[in-house]
Amino acid sequence: MAKAILKYDISDPEDSQDFKRAVKSFDMAMALWDIIQLRKKMENRFEAQDNTNNDVFDGIDAMAEGIGDILDKHSIVVDELLS
Repeated sequence: MAKAILKYDISDPEDSQDFKRAVKSFDMAMALWDIIQLRKKMENRFEAQDNTNNDVFDGIDAMAEGIGDILDKHSIVVDELLS
């Protein structure tokens, strides 16, 4: 079994920031998951409206694709972080 131990000197401002990032990494992964899932919520919300046109759904798709591109650019696979 492989183990890793991370040590931070939290009295050092730079190390303290790195520590906060490490501690909040799961929360950030959950936030990204929620952002990705927002597409489905938005589509469901606008499907119920009679006056919705294809531009709304095209916009939702473009936003979702943009978020995916950003995650890819940073080599972030949310499923890997949450499994």
